[in-house]
Amino acid sequence: MKAVNSPIGAAVERVEDYRFLRGEGEYVGDLRPTDLLYAVVLRSPIAHGILTSIDVSRAKALPGVVGVYTAIDIGAQIPTIPLRMEPHPDYLPFEQPVIAFERVRYVGEPVALVVAESQSIAEDALDVICLDIEPLPAVVTCAQSEAVQTLLFSNTFSNSPATLVGWKGDPDPVFETAPYVRKETFRTHRHSAVPMETRGLVAEWDEETGHLTVSGAAKVPFHNRKTLASLIGLPVENVTMLEKDVGGGFGVRGEFYPEDYLIPFAARAIGRPVRWVEDRRESLMATNHSREAECELEIACDKDGHILALRGKSSVNMGAYVRTTGTTPPRNIAQVLSGPYRIPHLRSEVAMRMTNKTPSASYRGPGRFESDFFRERLLELVAKDFGLDPVEFRRRNLVSEAEMPYPLATVAPHNIVSECDSGDYMITLQRCLEEFGWAEKYPLRGRLIDGRYHGVAIGCYLEGAASGKEFARLQLEPDGRYSVFIGSSGIGQGLETVMTQIAADALGVPMTRISGVRHGSTNLLKNGVGAFSSRSVVMGGSAILVAAKEMRAQIAFRASTLLGCSAESVEIGDERVVGPDGRAIDLGAVAGSGLSVDGSFSTPKRTYSYGSHAAHVSVDPRTGQVHLEDYVAVEDVGRIINPETLHGQCIGAIVQGLGGTLLEHLVYDENGQLLTGTFADYMMPTATDFTKIRVVALEMKPSPNNPLGAKGAGEGGIIPVGGVIANAVASALSSFGVEPNELPLSPPRVWRMLETARANL
Repeated sequence: MKAVNSPIGAAVERVEDYRFLRGEGEYVGDLRPTDLLYAVVLRSPIAHGILTSIDVSRAKALPGVVGVYTAIDIGAQIPTIPLRMEPHPDYLPFEQPVIAFERVRYVGEPVALVVAESQSIAEDALDVICLDIEPLPAVVTCAQSEAVQTLLFSNTFSNSPATLVGWKGDPDPVFETAPYVRKETFRTHRHSAVPMETRGLVAEWDEETGHLTVSGAAKVPFHNRKTLASLIGLPVENVTMLEKDVGGGFGVRGEFYPEDYLIPFAARAIGRPVRWVEDRRESLMATNHSREAECELEIACDKDGHILALRGKSSVNMGAYVRTTGTTPPRNIAQVLSGPYRIPHLRSEVAMRMTNKTPSASYRGPGRFESDFFRERLLELVAKDFGLDPVEFRRRNLVSEAEMPYPLATVAPHNIVSECDSGDYMITLQRCLEEFGWAEKYPLRGRLIDGRYHGVAIGCYLEGAASGKEFARLQLEPDGRYSVFIGSSGIGQGLETVMTQIAADALGVPMTRISGVRHGSTNLLKNGVGAFSSRSVVMGGSAILVAAKEMRAQIAFRASTLLGCSAESVEIGDERVVGPDGRAIDLGAVAGSGLSVDGSFSTPKRTYSYGSHAAHVSVDPRTGQVHLEDYVAVEDVGRIINPETLHGQCIGAIVQGLGGTLLEHLVYDENGQLLTGTFADYMMPTATDFTKIRVVALEMKPSPNNPLGAKGAGEGGIIPVGGVIANAVASALSSFGVEPNELPLSPPRVWRMLETARANL
C-alpha cells in the first residue's frame, strides 16, 4: 500500500490552473503568427441536392480576399476522410469528402473556403458567392433511410453501411419457452457536446523545408498527422501537429474534419499562415452530433425474475457520412446493452442508417448512454410486472464478483471481444442506496407535495475504457528535476495534474521535483495515441510507470559509475543519490547534459468501472417541468489518482447527462433544416439548474489489466443519467400511468404525455 501522503491519491489542486487564472493560457484564438490570414467556410444551405454550379468570381475580386477554394481547386480526385475506429471496406463509399462536389448531403457541409486579410472581409466574400443547388428529397429519419426511396450514395445499393451484431449464447430458443417475455420500443434524441471553445486551427507552410505545421490539435494529434500527410501528399515527418490549450473536447473535438484538410491546403497554396475558428452556429451544425437511436428491446425472464435472455433491434441515425468514430456508438450499443447484469443469452442488432443530417459520431459515453436508457427503462417496467422492488430486481440480476472476468457480447463483423475485468457491483449499489437515503425517499413515489409529483429511481451501469498503446518519456534535467512527455492529449481534463502525480509517485519524489508535463504535440515524442475512451490515466499513466522504472535504473547505473559502487547499493533521493559509504552526488550531476528514457504500455484488454446512480425528481403537472431534488452517484474506479479532479469529471458528466436528458435537442424539420442552431433554441444547463448532485468515488476493485490498477472514469457520470431520470419521472407520474420511453424529457414532452394520460383516465 502507498503511504497516505503519496502523490497518488492526494487531492491536490490542478497545476495547470495557475496559468489559466493568470490569463496565460494559449488557445487557437490567441495565435497570431506574422502575415496571418483568416478563413471562413461556405456551407450548404440545402440538406440534399445536386451541386450544379459555384460562381466565386465576385468573391475573388473583393479587395483583401487572397484565395477562394472549391472542389475544382482541390483536384480531380477529392480525398475522403478515413475512419479512425473500426475501419471496414463496407464503410468506404460513405466516408466524407473534404469538400462537397457534385452533391451536398447535409446543411452545413463545406462547399467553399474563403481566405482573406481579415475575418470580416472573408465573411463578406461568402455573401457574394453564387451557389446553385438543385434540391433532392431529404432523408431525415431512420425509417426513410431504410425505405430507400431516395438513395443517398449512387455507388451503393442501400442507405445502411452495415448492421452490427452483438451476440452471446443463443436467445431465440430461450424466448420460445420463457415464462415471461416483454417487448418495448425506446428512442433517444439527437444532441451533442457543446465545448466552451469551438473547433479551430492555424496552419503554416514552410516552402523552403516543405514542412506543414498545424496548431490547435486535440485528442488524437498523431493519428491526424498521419491522416493529413496521406491526404495532402506529404511524408508524415513533414507534418507537425501542435497541441495548444483546449477548452473541452468530450469526444467531438479533435477528430479529423473537412476543415482539418482545407485550412492546411489553403496555407500551403498561399504560402502564408491561415487561421480558422468556427462560430457557435457552425459548431452546432457542423461538429459531430450523437445519440439519435431507437431500439425495439425484448426480455425473457424466469418466474422468479431472473433475466434469461435479451434481444434488440436498433437503428442509429448516422447522418450524412460515416465519420472517423461513427461506428463507435452503434458498436457500443451492440456490445454493452447488457450492462452490469447477468444475461447469458443476448443478440443486439444495430443498423447504421444514413440520412441528410449532420454526421453523428462519438460523444462522451457513446452508445452507452443510449443502451443504458433502453435497458434501464425496460428493467423498471419488468420489475413492475413482477411486483418487485426495482432495487431487488437489479440485485437478483447483477453479475457477482465470483463471475469475474465476465464476458460481454462479441461484436460482428469486427469480431470485437471484451470482458468486465473486476468488480463487486453490489458494493456500489448498496453504497448508493445509503448515500441517497433510499429507504426514506422511496415512499415519496407518486406523492403530490406542494403542487409537484415526486419520484425516485436507481440504475446501474458499466463504463468501458482504455486499451491499445500509449507512449511516454521522462527526462532528468541538469537542474535535477524531471520533465514528463506524454502521448496522451490534454482536453481540459486535468491531464498535467494527474500525470505529475503519477510521475512523482513512480519516481519516489515530491511533485515539486516534476518540472512540467508536456503532452499531445507530435514534436515531443516519436509516437502517441491520445485522449479518448477515458484512457489517459490508464494508458498514459502506465506508460509513465514503465519509463520511471527504467529512469531509476539508469540513474542508479550512472551514479554507481561516478561513486565507484554497484548500482544495487545506491539510494536515489529527491535531489541526490547516496552511495553505501555515505558519499552523495546531486541528481543534476548524474543527469549531465540530460538523461532521457522512453516507455510505453500496451494491452488489448479494457477496464470497466461500474456504479449506481439514484435520482429524486419532482414534476410540475401544469407545465411538465422536471425539477431535480437530489442526485447521488457512486462509482468504483479501481484506483483514484486525484479525488478532486475525479469529482469534477463526474459532476460535469452528470450535468451534461441532465442537460441531454431534460433540455438539449438538435431538432430538424422534414427538409433536413436544423431548427435549433443557436443558443436561443438549443437549451443548455446553467450553474443554477442542477445544484443538488453528490458524488462518491471508490477504489475497491483495482483493474488487473494495468500496473496502476486504475480504470477509466471520465464518462461514467453521463452514462446512466437518461435511464435514471426517465425512471424517476415514471415513478413521479405513476398515478397517471405515464411511461417515458423517449427522450428528451423536456417540459413540452412531459406535459403532452400527461395530457394524453389524463384524457385516457
